[in-house]
Formats: sequence, C-alpha cells, structure tokens
Amino acid sequence: MSRLDEAFADGPAFVPYLALGDPDLESSLEYIRALDRGGADVIELGLPFSEPIAEGPTIQSAVVRSLSGGMTPTKFFDAVETLDVDAPLVCMTYYNLVYQFGDEEGPRPFVERAAEVGIEGFVVPDLPAEEAGPLREACDEFGLDLIFIVAPTTRGERLERIMERTSGYVYVQARLGVTGARADVSDQTGASLDRLSRWDIPKAVGFGISSGEQAREVVSAGADGIIVGSALVDIVAEGASAGSQTGSGDVAEGHENGDPPAVVADRLETLARELKEGAVAGATRAQSERT
Repeated sequence: MSRLDEAFADGPAFVPYLALGDPDLESSLEYIRALDRGGADVIELGLPFSEPIAEGPTIQSAVVRSLSGGMTPTKFFDAVETLDVDAPLVCMTYYNLVYQFGDEEGPRPFVERAAEVGIEGFVVPDLPAEEAGPLREACDEFGLDLIFIVAPTTRGERLERIMERTSGYVYVQARLGVTGARADVSDQTGASLDRLSRWDIPKAVGFGISSGEQAREVVSAGADGIIVGSALVDIVAEGASAGSQTGSGDVAEGHENGDPPAVVADRLETLARELKEGAVAGATRAQSERT
C-alpha cells in the first residue's frame, strides 16, 4: 500500500494545493507546513509552468508570482527535500518540465529525482492517458503514483484508459472549465462519482470547493476526498497584496510588503481545519444515510 493509499484509508482525505514559491520560497514553505498542521492528508505542490492550461486566473497568478521569484524544477526539488511534514506530497506540473528535466530526454530523470526528495506521486494535467506510457513506467520503477483527472464529459474508451493507468487516487473534476473557487457545488459531481463507482480507487473531487459546507456536500455525495486549491491561493494572494493601496489610496502602515507570513499561515490553517471538518461531517452524513 502506497502512502497515498494510506491517506484515504481512514476516512475522507483533504488534499490542498499551493504553488511552491508563491509569493516567495520561504513563505510558501511556511504555508505548506500550516496546511499540514490544519489536517491535510495529502498536499499537492504546484511546480509552475509558463502555460498552465488547466488553471483559472487565481492559480495562473500564483504561477506567475512563483516564476517571477525564480522557481525552477531544480529549486523545487531542493525545497521539497527540506520539507518536514506528515502529509505525503504530490507534484502537480506540466509534461514539458517532466520530459526535459535532466541529462536525457524522457520522464525517468524527473521521476527519479522526485522519488529521492520524497514526492509520492504526480498530477500532469496536459498529459493524455494515451501518451502516458513512459511516465507510467518510470513511476512504477521508482514506486510513485500517477494521478489522472477525469472530467464530467470523460466516458467510454477514454475513461477506461484513464482508470487503467491511474493510481493513488483519481482527480474528479467537479465541473467543466478551469480551476477556481465557486460559491456552489456542481450538480455534475454526483453523476461523475456514480460513473466511477465500479473502480476500486479513491475518488477525490476538485475544481471549485472553497468552504467546509461544500466539502461536506461533496463527501456526502460519495467522494473519498476533496481537493482545494484556489480558495487557499486566494488567501496567499490577499496576504501578498495587503501592502498595496487601501481604500484611501495610501499604503497600509506597517504592511508595505504585505501581511506577515505567520498571519497568512494562520488563515490557511484555519481554512484547512474547516475544510477537513466539513469532509469528515460529510462522511458521517453519508454513513447515517446508508444505515
């Protein structure tokens, strides 16, 4: 059993996402530790790529901030190696970075380095399952999981191929479009989970969850976990911009460089606890409805 399997074994998993290096490396490491304290069961770390096609404006902005701060695959791995957190770590990135890392073409050097620093798996949004053979082989060689995204429209042979190749958990896209926090739970969530019910692998729902109540709804609909990114990245962005213009047009006194990282970390930990508690409440509700 992999560490990702274990993360889903004892109830619904809370899987937060942050872009490593947003708004700077030291702050982002503190924020990741805050999510771990807040109850994260798995943490998805974004390795920024200049063309993040699956991301909405919130995470695109995080990617820009991280890249502007000098984040690279080598710096990403070096930073991950220093992280001391309980939750297993998943790298979310794009295949161009995976393929071109190291001295030889192909994904093996990237996967080998990821395994060395403690990464447990990958989400690669732009890699079709049909073209994932080399990465799947490298993951199998080094004992890492490869997580695929299933959209509400994914059906038929393509769905079969994805589910044959995915491991750890499957990322269930709650709605069509790109990432971003929403005020409601998509009515497509239940149908997507029903469509995947015959596969014995954890189903984690993402794209739009931003509150404990939404987490409760998603898990009570049958999800084994929740993936939350934009709502957390919003907190990071708000903290980083706190030193910009106030309503009076003046820079807020004492916040010329944004809120202190410790303040932002507390906000992240608070929301993390709310989301985890919501997920647990959803599992309790689902259990009571079955009995």
